[in-house]
Amino acid sequence: MPGKRVSEPAKRTLSLVLGSGGARGLAHIGIIREIEENGFRIASISGCSIGAMVGGVYAAGKLDEFEHWVSAIRGADIVRLLDIAWEKDGLVKGDRIMDTLTGLVGEQQIEDLDIPFTAVAADLTRQKEVWLNSGSLFTAIRASISLPLLLTPVTHNDSVLVDGGVLNPVPIAPTLNDQTDFTLAVNLGGTPVDSPEPAPPETDSANEAGLTRLRGKLAQFINELGSLMSDEDKAGWDMYDIGNQAFDVMQNAIARHQLAVYPPDEIIEIPRNACGLMEFDRAREMIALGRNKAREALRELAI
Repeated sequence: MPGKRVSEPAKRTLSLVLGSGGARGLAHIGIIREIEENGFRIASISGCSIGAMVGGVYAAGKLDEFEHWVSAIRGADIVRLLDIAWEKDGLVKGDRIMDTLTGLVGEQQIEDLDIPFTAVAADLTRQKEVWLNSGSLFTAIRASISLPLLLTPVTHNDSVLVDGGVLNPVPIAPTLNDQTDFTLAVNLGGTPVDSPEPAPPETDSANEAGLTRLRGKLAQFINELGSLMSDEDKAGWDMYDIGNQAFDVMQNAIARHQLAVYPPDEIIEIPRNACGLMEFDRAREMIALGRNKAREALRELAI
């Protein structure tokens, strides 16, 4: 008599909330990896800014490609993706960034994704929060990452949209009606540590040769671009950096309020001094930090 097939127990489900905070948000990649490896299923994603980018790419099934790409970025290489606009509403158009993402992921409609996904932006016209959960995935991501002063805003359905961190840097509200076991939120504006020690990045020797070649090409491009920038252009970046820091302070204050109003089941906090908003060259370090922080949080949910 054939033996009975024993079905695997159903995985516990998570609503995952991915907050905004620039390059610190690369920790989201490591957090997602740990969730997958610890017996949980991500059943819903709400993201803001870098959280919308990482969450959207994951929902589209392309996190591996995205992780490989960001792990190749070193030093000033990020400038390769910045198509300088010097317009009154932003320094960068953002077309290169979105073209690169489209090349990695392909054109996607949010309603066709395997995981329900919401990107949060701020509507300057109507002065309110906007939840983008249908239509073009990359229009939603581009709107959600439109950091004031840096990326030009997105005009969508007669609204002018900017980074959702302006109003809601840890967007828990879109998940409130989810029928999941837990809500796990990631706040990238956590309490700073006195002397942050970088988490050792995980290495993949099979990829090192390819990454080294890519870094060489990026470095050559940056050197050529730097020689074309005037002193006035470079001063503009100094002014942007001050505005960027002010925006970070504002986001941290709003995040604390939002987490008090809508407390999730578990919070992962990435120290706000773990890395700078534009230090995307520290991707592998941030991914490893995300993994470490997620292990601690998932231990709590497993009890």
